[in-house]
Amino acid sequence: MSESRLPRMAIHGAGLVGCYLGGRLHGHAAVRLICRPYMITVLNEHGLGTSDFRGHQRHVAVDSLDLRTHASAAVDAELVLVTVKSAATAEVAEKLAGVLAPGAVVISFQNGLHNAQQLRAALPAHTVLAGMVPFNVVQTSPGVFHQASSGALMVEDSPALAPFMEAFASAGLPLQPRSDMPAVQWAKLLLNLNNALNALSGLPLREELSQRAWRRCLALAQREALHVLDAAKIRPARLTPLPPGWLPRVLEWPDLLFRRIATTMLAIDPLARSSTWEDLQTGRRTEVDYINGEVVKLAEAHGLRAPVNARLVDLIREAEQQPRPWLGEALLAELRNAC
Repeated sequence: MSESRLPRMAIHGAGLVGCYLGGRLHGHAAVRLICRPYMITVLNEHGLGTSDFRGHQRHVAVDSLDLRTHASAAVDAELVLVTVKSAATAEVAEKLAGVLAPGAVVISFQNGLHNAQQLRAALPAHTVLAGMVPFNVVQTSPGVFHQASSGALMVEDSPALAPFMEAFASAGLPLQPRSDMPAVQWAKLLLNLNNALNALSGLPLREELSQRAWRRCLALAQREALHVLDAAKIRPARLTPLPPGWLPRVLEWPDLLFRRIATTMLAIDPLARSSTWEDLQTGRRTEVDYINGEVVKLAEAHGLRAPVNARLVDLIREAEQQPRPWLGEALLAELRNAC
């Protein structure tokens, strides 16, 4: 495809995930990154590198990057990928409403459940699709963004995706259209309940999940969430080799048995950590309200309690003010006491 025919894409909120997607898509689409000034400084100094745990490596030179700081830069985009934190969605939606061209398509590649709805409310004349990024991204050095776990990008099925499928596929990021995105989002949220635990542990994801005490903490949070989902008659999609309802039981297995049986769950790069851990390291407010907090809200809406997830929300809020390293057994006792 000639450069003049490349689809025009803007990535609004280009942090870890946004920069990784942008770096992979560069050259397969005309990509414009809308990011914070500090990220522009990093990219102007180092360019944009991408890598993954399978061996992919790429570097985009500084003079090839299109870097902006304002939503107005999306004015000519045919596709906008929104990758901001959930708390910023309403503000971004309002800004995009004033600049998007007719016919522009928007995909929310964010954690949480309700970002696409917020974007749709502000952009009623545009196609807004819910999406899901299953993998972790870490910045291994300034300007180098590393995919540290596996999974395919999923997005709400729509004919509006057709002009962009080739670009994603040729970039090595094929889109998997789904007709059940609410179920997919809840399934991803079940897995993301570990984000808070990983941040409190201070350990890389693979090391954390190799320890039974931490897995038991996650099993408590997931089992509680599954009980709430059952009461709400919500059936999460199956995103792993095991059905969602089996995960807490498997997580509680002894380490040796877990390692033998659940090898795919530990097929994670040693560098991988959760986005919540990253937020705590950089002093940013986390998205715990949009992950564990969603379980608490759904429980309350159905006259139930979710004390394990509520306690994790409180502990992350405390860690935002003053980080405290936890040991797995100590946190397990803390969460059991909350029940």
